[in-house]
Amino acid sequence: YGGNLPTTPYSQRADGRGPSWSNSLFEDNAEYGLGMRQSANKLGMQAAELLTLAAEEGIVSQELADSLLDASQKNQDEIEAQRARVEELKAALAGNNNVITTRLLPVADYLVKKSVWIFGGDGWAYDIGYGGLDHVLASGENVNVMVMDTEVYSNTGGQMSKSTPRAAVAQFAAGGKKMPKKDMGMIFSTYGNVYVAKVSLGANPQQLVKAINEAEAYDGPSLIIAYSHCINHGLNLAKGLDQQKLAVACGHWPLYRYNPVLEDEGKNPLTIDSKEPTIKFADYALNENRYRMLKMANPEHCDELMEASQKDVDKSWKFLQSRFKALED
Repeated sequence: YGGNLPTTPYSQRADGRGPSWSNSLFEDNAEYGLGMRQSANKLGMQAAELLTLAAEEGIVSQELADSLLDASQKNQDEIEAQRARVEELKAALAGNNNVITTRLLPVADYLVKKSVWIFGGDGWAYDIGYGGLDHVLASGENVNVMVMDTEVYSNTGGQMSKSTPRAAVAQFAAGGKKMPKKDMGMIFSTYGNVYVAKVSLGANPQQLVKAINEAEAYDGPSLIIAYSHCINHGLNLAKGLDQQKLAVACGHWPLYRYNPVLEDEGKNPLTIDSKEPTIKFADYALNENRYRMLKMANPEHCDELMEASQKDVDKSWKFLQSRFKALED
């Protein structure tokens, strides 16, 4: 995602800084991102050790070293201030051929906090790469995961995934999927130390921005699951954001944020950002060909699956509310 060459969504700002981007096989996505996190961590440790030695040797002042090592980098302003201190450090090291200096200069930028984001789809996250994702989120490392959930293997021909909802038609589910969608967000919230959010740009962009900011600020693993309308849904994509609103309104896609920081503060870590369902699941689903084609081919079976899907929605909403109440107590 983001590597649809020859175009790219990534760019650099006026001073030349910008994101570094790479990709691997999609089943290895989480592990690949974890490797980036651990590499940045190790280079940061090396920079801190060398900076301490540089101060002890009188190559740089102890005051500058302490300001770099003790700097808070919780927001963008603080990160920019740290970047300014790193530039001051580089100026102090310039022209010095001491072995400590020659080792410190190449890693000095790793004294600045590095943010790692892992992007992928539901086929990877819910299904073929789920074991790796679970391993990475359980590691406690400070990585952020964004899942673009299209509820189907979009890039390999529209096969069913564990994210595909009941009643939806896809490859390997030609008669409508028989089992309900996997609730990955609630699964990972049970770890207790993973930030989890379920978001929808079309339904609530403010909640989406808030979730991204909270995930970025959280010093630990984060998972954001984003509703992503897709050509495989069989709808006019110009109306995709409207369909996102209906997904939230029927309760199929509840919006919430689970923030472990709040629990540390004695507050309820779970915030439900969407209201109780106001429409039926079928009012949302039958706007899309992935459900409607089953209605045309086998109306009775479609009605059975729609009824079961409504029960899925009701059950998941009750579970979400009960989880909120349990954490409140």
